[in-house]
Amino acid sequence: MKKRDHVIPSAPVPVPYGARVMEQGVHFSIFSRHATRVWLLLFDRAEDETPAEEFELLPDRNRLGDLWHLHVPTARPGQGYVYRMDGPRDGAAGHAFDPDQWLLDPYVLAVAGQKKWGDHEGIVPGQPVKNGRRFPKGVILKDDFDWTGDRTLRVPLQESVIYEASVRGYTAHPNSGVAQPGTYRGLIEKIPHLKELGITTLELLPTQEFNEMEFLWENGPRRNLRNFWGYSTLAFFAPNARFACANQRGEQVREFKEMVLAMHQAGIEVILDVVFNHTAEGGTGGPTFSFRGIDNPIYYMMEEDGQRYKNYTGCGNTVNGNHPVVRDFILHCLRYWVLDLRVDGFRFDLATILARGRDGELLANPPVIEQIADDPVLRGVKIIAEAWDAAGAYQVGSFPNARWSEWNGKYRDDVRDFWRGAATLSTFATRLCGSPDLYDRPRQTPLKSVNYIASHDGFTIADLVSYAEKHNLANCEDNRDGDNHNHSDNCGKEGPTDDPAIRARRLRRQKNLMATLFLSQGVPMLLGGDEFGRTQQGNNNAYCQDNEISWVDWDLLQRNRELFDFVRDVIAFRQAHPALWRTSFFNGTNHAGDFPDIRWYGPDGAPQPDWEHGAALACRLDGRDEHTGAAGDDDHLFLIFNRGPEPQEFELPPNDSGQPWTLALATAAEPPAVRRGGRPVATVAGESLAVFVAR
Repeated sequence: MKKRDHVIPSAPVPVPYGARVMEQGVHFSIFSRHATRVWLLLFDRAEDETPAEEFELLPDRNRLGDLWHLHVPTARPGQGYVYRMDGPRDGAAGHAFDPDQWLLDPYVLAVAGQKKWGDHEGIVPGQPVKNGRRFPKGVILKDDFDWTGDRTLRVPLQESVIYEASVRGYTAHPNSGVAQPGTYRGLIEKIPHLKELGITTLELLPTQEFNEMEFLWENGPRRNLRNFWGYSTLAFFAPNARFACANQRGEQVREFKEMVLAMHQAGIEVILDVVFNHTAEGGTGGPTFSFRGIDNPIYYMMEEDGQRYKNYTGCGNTVNGNHPVVRDFILHCLRYWVLDLRVDGFRFDLATILARGRDGELLANPPVIEQIADDPVLRGVKIIAEAWDAAGAYQVGSFPNARWSEWNGKYRDDVRDFWRGAATLSTFATRLCGSPDLYDRPRQTPLKSVNYIASHDGFTIADLVSYAEKHNLANCEDNRDGDNHNHSDNCGKEGPTDDPAIRARRLRRQKNLMATLFLSQGVPMLLGGDEFGRTQQGNNNAYCQDNEISWVDWDLLQRNRELFDFVRDVIAFRQAHPALWRTSFFNGTNHAGDFPDIRWYGPDGAPQPDWEHGAALACRLDGRDEHTGAAGDDDHLFLIFNRGPEPQEFELPPNDSGQPWTLALATAAEPPAVRRGGRPVATVAGESLAVFVAR
């Protein structure tokens, strides 16, 4: 290995960050405030075990402020690189410098190391990789991707149907029918399914580079498990290499872009689940990959002793997101994914972490949240918050910026409870109307609420109606992990059954949940595979299950075709009726005639439901324009919900148009009977819903 003391910088300003290919050579730039010595290691090939060259950066020639930088004229795309750093050994100040530890550039655009998913050859259980062949190395990347044919979609929130899926889990099953299972290209092969279903927006579980082998560090019973979900980021700018077919010289970036391009050409947006609340380095004693060895007290929130990390995430460390340096890093990262990789938005895991100040306190106007909302590059993209963290902060309905939409966990729980008989009609009606109790305030709309029944975190919808308890023993945590409050019901028997009555009841319950989701004001999100009854065998925390527990079983598509057809049809119904995706809350406005924008009914001709003790209710949605009252914008809709065991009769209200009501949707095996003559009456079966339309 050749060692060189320095290379004169190419320019007086050491930006941009990372390794950037220039007309001649490559420019390198990295932040460290407290480092006293910095070395750059270059590898002829990213997969090599030993570097070909090492350059020491000299403070008087290769440092400007807190930025270390140099230009290497002979460096080229495809080479690998890492850093080493040394600095103060003052543990009380939080420093964790180790000159022998290789360090990944925080701005690296591609990572090489493992060639394939789950490869653990050469890893010693219980011993983090410090350097050598198995250490993840950065890849010098040249952007030459041809985006010809791409188009910016920017689907309005009110017209969006979000679909959550894992890149690997969606096509890893042997019956997925794709040529490249578990990859970006595998997703491309499933575009016809997404189109048939009516999806507008694909939300992917973490695709930023992460290490699925992290449980090997524990050398315990979990060491044979994998970090399947990927909520433990290693490199924030880099698409995950093991989701690509060719992944050693930056080809993973090309394949990710190919996937985005194909989705856009099919009219489907791509948004990413991003994890800026913690990193793969974990807590005290965890492995060092990057930030810890570069400037530990800058990047992380530290306890006063400088040895321990504040742990608001439950994952060992907490990113110091409102430190100016880290804030810039997050903004640079998001802009890169939008400008260079052309994604359409982000869902922020444990976003409330970003509302915490540098000492962990919750801020009224967190700078990083404000900047993300108002950044000129990010203004047009979707931004969605998981508005809570693992330290008890729960901000659903109070996340500190009106531009952010929120995963509505209260919607999830209350709708689940309604259909199992544990929520009042008033609570259910509030969720159906876009949760005005949470969001009806200045500058906010029903679109603030991202509604969902199930997500990656928790039961699938099929499991919600099949299990009363979690069954997580496969996670090797003695069933202690996962939420104990699932708002679920097994419909009469725990787990699988051949009982036709129970199976019929479960199918009807799934239809009820699905229809409610797409009949509600707000933005619906569907968990991938739920449209045909995907199961995780009762596991409500399958974060570590890289197997058939987590993989989508595509045989279920034909086995449960009735459910799929119903979900497809109810999505199409929603898209055809703007009355279901208003941009303002219902307020009782009576534009013309006898009917306001919404009117509630009870069964048997009652003018109002029994809000606190009843089991059935109906509402009429006016189809005229929500702002002007202009006729012809949409059909009028009459929605009937009966969660009780017995059939209920509802009078179908008159229309100012004089047109009759026509059945559009029903979840019972037998459609509602309608008695005509005088005022028409619809009889809706127990534990079912029905929707009627009229012009």
